[in-house]
Amino acid sequence: MFLVIAYDCADDKRRLKVAKILLDYGDRVQYSVFEAQLDQTLIREMMDRLRKAINPQEDSIRIYHICQTCLKQVQLQGSGRLTQQETFFIV
Repeated sequence: MFLVIAYDCADDKRRLKVAKILLDYGDRVQYSVFEAQLDQTLIREMMDRLRKAINPQEDSIRIYHICQTCLKQVQLQGSGRLTQQETFFIV
């Protein structure tokens, strides 16, 4: 599943922690926006880690699930490009 994850944290320490967690799962495409290609297991794992890292009264994380049909309709302006996750096998 292709995800777009945006966050806003009131505290610098929590903001840095959220960014570090998201770097484990995807690519930063804007200062507080990440893209990731994850399966359901990794989505749950990421969400659990993020839930523990934020203060829900002050911070916000939005996770948008983008279907393959919608992904083909994404329009980009400027120097960005969609995150491409390479498929590889370890033998």
